[in-house]
Amino acid sequence: MALLKALWANPEQSALRLQQKLPRPQQCSLSTVQSTLERLHRKLLVQRRKQGHAYVYCARLGRAELLGKLLGGVIRQLHTGSLDPILSSFVDFADKIDEHTLDRLDELLQKRKLARFEDD
Repeated sequence: MALLKALWANPEQSALRLQQKLPRPQQCSLSTVQSTLERLHRKLLVQRRKQGHAYVYCARLGRAELLGKLLGGVIRQLHTGSLDPILSSFVDFADKIDEHTLDRLDELLQKRKLARFEDD
């Protein structure tokens, strides 16, 4: 995640530059950064292009897109046929966030309902 955050902040970075940007507690060897980037590339989370003797990396998905995919994967794995436990857990989590965010969630739900109604 630290590498993806660095790429979201500044796209088009080499492994060496990314290694230098990692915060001190997370800093690791260049080979570790390169192998992690290779795994992210195979998972289609980053794209790369050759620049000289090294690759330059860029995040393939935005933060919101990745979050949606991750949450969707968790929901698919935990889904038992009823959405009640998932929705209940989400509401419990939402209870810990500020009023503005809850209002935004309500807006998004209303837009989704309108879009469904217009599709029918």
